[in-house]
Amino acid sequence: MAHIIVVGNEKGGAGKSTVSMHVATALARMGHRVSALDLDLRQRSMGRYVENRRDFMAKSRLELLGPACHDLPQIDADTLDPGENIYDHRLSVAVAELEAESDFILIDCPGSHTRLSQVAHSLADTLITPLNDSFVDFDLLARINADGEKILGPSVYSEMVWKSRQLRAQAGLQPIDWIVMRNRVGTQRMVNKEKMERALRLLSERIGFRIAPGFSERVVFRELFPRGLTLLDLKDIGVKQLNISNVAARQELRDMMKTLNLPGVTADI
Repeated sequence: MAHIIVVGNEKGGAGKSTVSMHVATALARMGHRVSALDLDLRQRSMGRYVENRRDFMAKSRLELLGPACHDLPQIDADTLDPGENIYDHRLSVAVAELEAESDFILIDCPGSHTRLSQVAHSLADTLITPLNDSFVDFDLLARINADGEKILGPSVYSEMVWKSRQLRAQAGLQPIDWIVMRNRVGTQRMVNKEKMERALRLLSERIGFRIAPGFSERVVFRELFPRGLTLLDLKDIGVKQLNISNVAARQELRDMMKTLNLPGVTADI
């Protein structure tokens, strides 16, 4: 049975699609069969990423390992049972079709609350939530006092994850391994950065998630997207000498993959 990884956060701009593409590509390069679903049916950042990759490979005549991105199947509404949601059915059919041919199914969720995203979270074996190093983004997880030192209570996204956990428990499934990933972190040591670190640690103990390192804020990620590339592809396309920033970013990806602790993932990248 395929292991389902959901990358979700109801706030845009946290780097979900960048994280999704790098995790999926890393798994593919390790020899795993990786399928991807992009649930942002309007913006389709993950889908566009994979399309850009296909175009680049065709033009450069290179073959690069990566995920196979699939669209949700179209469903005839007349075939649904009374009360059945068409989006629930489209997602469940897609996952069922991909399970036999995949070791991992990675689902990239939109940066907003949608029915599809809610259902996807209940399917997650591993949930990755990229989070900008900002209390504006932290507010999606929990309310905190003015000093940034005391958690006042969970917020909307954490409550949604809690409901997803309850649904899995009722179905007799394994608990979600929830990982909050500090992403787009500044390289300088600042007071806000230290406060965020303390606040996340407190919240992780309270509502139960693991904290993983993500990517620092780097220009290279904006440059990779138009060609559909990841940090792992640079040497394959002829970049012989990586600059210091690229080397550091690759190490961040290695640290990220180790922290995720995905089943059957033992090879280095």
